[in-house]
Amino acid sequence: MEAFNHKLNTYIDSWMGPRDERVQGWLLLDNYPPTFALTLMYLLIVWLGPKYMRHRQPVSCQGLLVLYNLALTLLSFYMFYEMVSAVWQGGYNFYCQDTHSAGETDTKIINVLWWYYFSKVIEFMDTFFFILRKNNHQITFLHIYHHASMLNIWWFVMNWVPCGHSYFGASLNSFIHVLMYSYYGLSAVPAIRPYLWWKRYITQGQLIQFFLTMSQTICAVIWPCGFPRSWLFFQIFYMASLIALFSNFYIQVSKYHPNGLTSSLLRAD
Repeated sequence: MEAFNHKLNTYIDSWMGPRDERVQGWLLLDNYPPTFALTLMYLLIVWLGPKYMRHRQPVSCQGLLVLYNLALTLLSFYMFYEMVSAVWQGGYNFYCQDTHSAGETDTKIINVLWWYYFSKVIEFMDTFFFILRKNNHQITFLHIYHHASMLNIWWFVMNWVPCGHSYFGASLNSFIHVLMYSYYGLSAVPAIRPYLWWKRYITQGQLIQFFLTMSQTICAVIWPCGFPRSWLFFQIFYMASLIALFSNFYIQVSKYHPNGLTSSLLRAD
């Protein structure tokens, strides 16, 4: 396995260029196969899980849902707060920030973004809870595409551009997840559900998040600072794919559910 990892790393490095040495030795980052294997496991469960549950009663998971969603709410708030405070105090340039000029601030961002990468493993549980509760209609193409792709994308981000301009989309996404996971954690308690007023704003916030991330990435293309342009173009492409898929889904769900969007739309991100 070590020989295979060495050959694969050599191939990836020849394609991507030298890695950022600041993350060398960090959990899951040195070799790509663990991240890829976790993704394959996720997709396998998505495929086999509904088949396994087909003739079984749905599992409530109420207590677990409360703990899981509130734990992710706290983690998301921690990441959002740490990133915003670090870039504010460290003087990050909003329009473009490279990966090797902010010293201690870069180090703080790298640490938080590793947690952001790792949170994408934890968030696989979103789908697993759908399967256990037999809410298979919520396991949409957009939902699977986003969950499966994010973990892999962020493995590459953490190895090559683990700070600088990479912070913006992650900080926005963390803020949206504070709203989303707090809603889902609290809504698992029926007595609290009528008092939760921010569900309607989550879907709007998700679309705004994608547009803002794309706009800020375009700024770095127009006013470059040394952040790799290939990463910027990839970010623009990925955001465009999410905007297209998410907007289509938003329109379709709004059409058939005029009184409110379903939770599957909220869970798309």
